[in-house]
Amino acid sequence: MHNQDSRATAYTTLAPGPDFRHELEIKRSRFITVLRRAGTEENARDLVAGLRREFHDARHHCSAFIIGPDREIQRSSDDGEPSGTAGIPMLEALAKRETAPGVTDLSDVSAVVVRYFGGVLLGAGGLVRAYSESVSSALALVPMVRRSRLRICSTAVPPEAAGRLENDLRAAGFAMGGTTYGGQHTVLRLALPDDDAQIAAAAGRILSLTAGAAVLTPEGTEWVDVPLP
Repeated sequence: MHNQDSRATAYTTLAPGPDFRHELEIKRSRFITVLRRAGTEENARDLVAGLRREFHDARHHCSAFIIGPDREIQRSSDDGEPSGTAGIPMLEALAKRETAPGVTDLSDVSAVVVRYFGGVLLGAGGLVRAYSESVSSALALVPMVRRSRLRICSTAVPPEAAGRLENDLRAAGFAMGGTTYGGQHTVLRLALPDDDAQIAAAAGRILSLTAGAAVLTPEGTEWVDVPLP
């Protein structure tokens, strides 16, 4: 979970899953882009270290990452390429990626481009374009989610009623924040916008669906993945 005092309340990041890979060949050089969802600098740098071991015979392992809801951590490395021709173009491809028209909020993402030199010099301009295109083309294909800071509320119901209530809430468009199964009660958690009117609407919906038997209890805020529309 990120710092709840951060100014941002939502941003876009990669969907959970394994590292995403995409390869381009440009003038006989191979550019292998690997993207990872990374919430810490350590996790981002682990990607570089792992790829150095996997592609130990490659000449360059250039990298860039952006971390934090406010994108406050931004780093890049040319890893032996001429200064400014790899890491900075990669970082700009991440930072300037539009996740919606006019919106550039991609964060918690680490990108590494492994280059196998093909014998043809690309020149400084060619390298900038190649590294930028490598990251941009991978970002165009990788699944993404909206990460939002939401109010977590819970309701406790008898186990035999939990499945139907959860299905009804999902069908009504509510995002679920996890379920805890107990002997006498099952606790359902909802991830709701931090808005009193919407929380009141959810509480009313639960009262209606359970004939007044269940109530909604606020538990605080968490960062939650929400599918993109």
